[in-house]
Amino acid sequence: MRAERIPPRPGQESVWDYPRPPRIEATTRHIEIVFNGVLIVDAHRPLRVLETSHPPVYYIPPDEVQMQYLIRTSEHSYCEWKGSVGYYALVVGDRQVLNAAWFYPDPTPAFAALQGCIAFYPGKMDRCTVDGEIVRAQPGDFYGGWITSEIVGPFKGSAGTQGW
Repeated sequence: MRAERIPPRPGQESVWDYPRPPRIEATTRHIEIVFNGVLIVDAHRPLRVLETSHPPVYYIPPDEVQMQYLIRTSEHSYCEWKGSVGYYALVVGDRQVLNAAWFYPDPTPAFAALQGCIAFYPGKMDRCTVDGEIVRAQPGDFYGGWITSEIVGPFKGSAGTQGW
């Protein structure tokens, strides 16, 4: 059983109003990601994926990512909507995080726009921002949603939410 939907205030969105299957939308929000003191992402053309019960996930075009810091791992998984998932480790100086980011090498036709774009787990980064606002990571280790003040839940990912 899920917790009760938090009613959004003006200028906010409820993740319970997001669709299932998910929806992709282009946005001009400014996304920055910092890891080990290095600006890894400085994006102005991300895609935002919205799915019921999840905060938005931002997918960054590779030309807005410092790709020299990413190393493809052997990890893989599968999304029922988007298809097979590949992962990247992030290595900057003496710090590294395995499976810090993911991508869809050959997404399903409905999600073809995501091909080549990269999503980062905000909880594994030093700082992620959306239009200058510092992001909170979606609870749990599996999901990679970005929580800002404009997004209200409750959010899938915490203990007891697996069946949502």
